[in-house]
Amino acid sequence: MSIYKILSALLDYPNQELVEHLPEIRAEIDGSQNIEKEEKEALYKFLDHLTSMPLTEQQADYVKTFDMTPEHSLHLTHHLFGDDNDRNRGPALIDLAGLYQDYGIEVATNELPDFLPLILEFTSLLEEKEATMFLSDAHKVLALLADNLTKAGSPYAALLSIVKSRATLTRLAA
Repeated sequence: MSIYKILSALLDYPNQELVEHLPEIRAEIDGSQNIEKEEKEALYKFLDHLTSMPLTEQQADYVKTFDMTPEHSLHLTHHLFGDDNDRNRGPALIDLAGLYQDYGIEVATNELPDFLPLILEFTSLLEEKEATMFLSDAHKVLALLADNLTKAGSPYAALLSIVKSRATLTRLAA
């Protein structure tokens, strides 16, 4: 399981299936050679946070964090165009959906194509260099979102920081 698949699962709305798979996710993190030490520590801390509260509390926190606070929206084009500027946002969403189709991916969800967990799910299918290049297009938005979550003291900030750090072309030079 790639780090992008793990991040996708952890950034999606928490449900019973996620709770049941937390030990499996922890084991995947433990065994991964492609997740850096600092990333593992951040992921373990977040998993500890999730396991410290009941599912209903996780869900309430998620809704409060992402659905009730526009500055924390996981719909990335919202941060570029806002909800009211459909003239620019619509074509960006269509282009992203077209990219998924170009890769033979059929999106079986009611989410918009710019929903970060969906983007990360797609990214998990890419080779590492291609994933970095793909995410680098959203680096500024990911940085803004990570900063907003950090300022709010959200435990989700650590996850966004991981995504942001992997969305920089300097990783390709290493």
